[in-house]
Amino acid sequence: MEKAILYSLLDHEDLERPQLYKWLSYTEVSGPCGLLLNHALKEFMEIEVSENVLQVHLNGLLQTNEKIALKEITRQLNLDNVVGDKVFGSFAENLSFLLEALQKGDRTSSCPVIFILDEFDIFAHQKNQTLLYNLFDISQSAQTPVAVIGLTCRLDILELLEKRVKSRFSHRQIHLMNSFDFPQYLKIFKEQLSLPAEFPDKVFAERWNENVHCLSEDSTVLEVLQKHFSVNKNLQSLHMLLMLALNRVTVSHPFMTSADLMEAQHMCSLDSKANIVHGLSVLEICLIIAMKHLNDIYEEEPFNFQMVYNEFQKFIQRKAHSVYNFEKPVVMKAFEHLQQLELIKPVERTSVNSQREYQLVKLLLDNTQIMNALQKYSNCPTDVRQWATSSLSWL
Repeated sequence: MEKAILYSLLDHEDLERPQLYKWLSYTEVSGPCGLLLNHALKEFMEIEVSENVLQVHLNGLLQTNEKIALKEITRQLNLDNVVGDKVFGSFAENLSFLLEALQKGDRTSSCPVIFILDEFDIFAHQKNQTLLYNLFDISQSAQTPVAVIGLTCRLDILELLEKRVKSRFSHRQIHLMNSFDFPQYLKIFKEQLSLPAEFPDKVFAERWNENVHCLSEDSTVLEVLQKHFSVNKNLQSLHMLLMLALNRVTVSHPFMTSADLMEAQHMCSLDSKANIVHGLSVLEICLIIAMKHLNDIYEEEPFNFQMVYNEFQKFIQRKAHSVYNFEKPVVMKAFEHLQQLELIKPVERTSVNSQREYQLVKLLLDNTQIMNALQKYSNCPTDVRQWATSSLSWL
């Protein structure tokens, strides 16, 4: 089961059922966190009067902005006829109107709503975190019993929340981790590869399953699986390893070998950030090298775009004939692209009025990653390579 966190973001007496939190905090499970949540909610709805508890399921991959999310909330609450042609000034007014429409009177007779936000980190990346803020803000009203549960694989999710959103968060976090040992992991490996009894070609299925059994006892395969298990034992990672190994199976090579698994392990262990660097432009490579030198000079203290640009200009002045001198707005675009790729990260969340060129950032690549990536970077100018290997920045 992949690492995940269930966030019960709001606390309300109407929904604070011991059974629900008991199930949600149970970590000895083998299925995805979504299955656990669905099972908990199913049993919760059987205990409670299901007609009096409403569920709204949203997914960050589908509800990509607040307008789409609001339409989906309206649809799932069956309030299309209530909204009609009404015009609202803001998202908050519209959401408040929807929840007020569910109220029958006082707090005891209001209809509780559970919001389940899958891919929660994507909602945190939406502009101004409008949906999250308004859900939490409405929850402060005694007349609106609301609970929100977020599911995400990101362990740094709290760092993505704005201060106004984080202040309304109950900070209740539940981490779900796999608890099986290596023998169980090896058993799963065999089960995932084995062909079922109903496979059309009985002879091939028998030979394939015999090969899988032999692989599970091969010392080289056991070493590969042990390394993979030690780094990341979630099943999604194991499936990726097996998929890469199975891609090498062909008509002329019908059975998987230990060499296939070794090659798959090598591909899984490749540095993803270094691979991203291979696809960057020469200008973006130059900016990364400039940031590398700034890290060396200032001992990895945060820096801003203006400092990077000045460092780049020093190099251009020194090697004016080898690298084109781009205009500053073009360099800024390249810098922002590196931020989108998460190769650099802002130290603090930017405000509306802050100047972009003076926003403090940190480089998320170390010197080894940069140099290894440059070795595999095709058509990189010689002067750029020499600049990267120089121990001091150009003065």
